[in-house]
Amino acid sequence: MEISHVRNRLKRAITAARERARRRREHTAEAEQAYAAFLEQVATPVTRQLANALKAEGYLFTVFTPGSGLRLASDRGRDDYIEFALDTTAEPPQVVGRISLTRGSRTLADERPVKPGAAPDTISEDDLLTFLLDALQPWLER
Repeated sequence: MEISHVRNRLKRAITAARERARRRREHTAEAEQAYAAFLEQVATPVTRQLANALKAEGYLFTVFTPGSGLRLASDRGRDDYIEFALDTTAEPPQVVGRISLTRGSRTLADERPVKPGAAPDTISEDDLLTFLLDALQPWLER
């Protein structure tokens, strides 16, 4: 095989890799902006409303907004919570919910997309409420 052929193919591979990385950085930046808007306009209001409704029903939960996230935490256990984060490793980047639940001395953890394959700006209030109600099932069973 000719060295010139190898070098040409290598150069094309390098160019393609750099282009993919540039597009990924752009998509990630767009997703981070959409995620910030999602937190402010959708997630925080819906989660606060749900926390108030839970308190009215006797389930004590508090909403925290640390940094670039949101957490709905049970007042009964410090390791019992549902929190949201942006998963930039997924293609496309998506909002994931992390669920942590303690059962005795064990802590059960789960992470799943709020709406699989959806960009942060396409998640509706109803989508989020559906996710939260599903994630709250272990606490509601008690």
